[in-house]
Amino acid sequence: MGFISTLLSQLNYGAIFLLMLLESTVIPVPSELVVAPAAYHAAGGNLNIWLVILFATTGAACGASINYWAGWYLGRPLIYKFANSKFGHLCLLNQEKVEKSEKYFYNHGIVATLTGRLIPGIRHLISIPAGLAKMNYWTFLLYTTIGAGVWHAILALLGYYLHSFVPEEQLNNKILEYGEYIKITIIGLVILAILYYSLKWLIKRNKKVNIDITESNVDNKR
Repeated sequence: MGFISTLLSQLNYGAIFLLMLLESTVIPVPSELVVAPAAYHAAGGNLNIWLVILFATTGAACGASINYWAGWYLGRPLIYKFANSKFGHLCLLNQEKVEKSEKYFYNHGIVATLTGRLIPGIRHLISIPAGLAKMNYWTFLLYTTIGAGVWHAILALLGYYLHSFVPEEQLNNKILEYGEYIKITIIGLVILAILYYSLKWLIKRNKKVNIDITESNVDNKR
C-alpha cells in the first residue's frame, strides 16, 4: 500500500486516473480521499476541477470495465474462489460481498450499474454481476460512466467547498465526516427512486391487466 500512499500524497491527473481505476477494481482505495482533496487543491488554483472529475470518471470506467470482463470471462466459480482467497481478503473482499452485489444487480436490472455506483460497499463490485450476466458492454459503460461521474462531481463539490474554511491538515477528517452524511443522503435518494419506479411499474402493470380483463369480458359478451 506504500505505492497508493505515495499517489495520495502527490495528487495529479495521472494519479487521480490510476487511483480511481484501482478503486473500481478490487483494490481498497477510498474515492473520497482522492477526488475531494484533488478538488480542494483545484480551489487553490493547483488543478482544474473539471479535469479532476474527468480523469476520476475515466479511471473509474476503465477499472469497472476490468471487473466487467473478469466477470464475463472467468465466471462465478473463479470469481468466488478469488474473493475467498488470501489476496481477495487483503482487498477486503469475500464471497458474501460479491453475492450482495449480484443480488442488487439482479433485483434492479441494468439501472443497478448506475445507482450501484453511488452505494458504498457495492460501488466497486457492481460491475462483476454485469459481466456475469453478459450485459451489453456499451450499455454497461454508459450507465457506469454516468453513475461514476455523478459520484465524483459530488465529491469534487465537497472538496471545493471545504477549501474556503478547512485547513489542509484537517481536510481528510472533515471529508470523512461530511462523506458519511452524503452517503446516507444518497442511499435514501436511491431507495426513494427505486420505490418510485417500482410503484410506477406496478400501476402500469395493473392498468394493463384491467384493460385485458375488460377486453376479454367484451369479447365473451359478443
